[in-house]
Amino acid sequence: MRYSVLGALVALLLPAAAHAEGDAAAGEKAFAPCKACHAFGKSGVGPDLTGVVGRKAASLEGYSYSAPLKASGITWDEANLHEWLKNPKAKVAGTKMVFPGYPDDKKIDDVIAYLSTKK
Repeated sequence: MRYSVLGALVALLLPAAAHAEGDAAAGEKAFAPCKACHAFGKSGVGPDLTGVVGRKAASLEGYSYSAPLKASGITWDEANLHEWLKNPKAKVAGTKMVFPGYPDDKKIDDVIAYLSTKK
């Protein structure tokens, strides 16, 4: 019984650990398409992504977010970022973000690891 409980706990924690183990250097390379709209330290077409991990969606002063993103109630934790980077329009219908998403989960984990370094 004790081992089945331990196994269940490990199975629950593995998805979270997979995100935390992304490769930030690979994520920096995978972030290249994002640079068309996003930067660190200033907003452009897209909002400034400095400190995005852990930040409430649509909360950066001075950027004009879509109404659906403002109403989403999302906090950009690893799970929400993963869903967003997989398919932004599926995560928040009506978003202004035109990027279709990354089909590769490993690449998403890497981008999240990279974004986590930008505080």
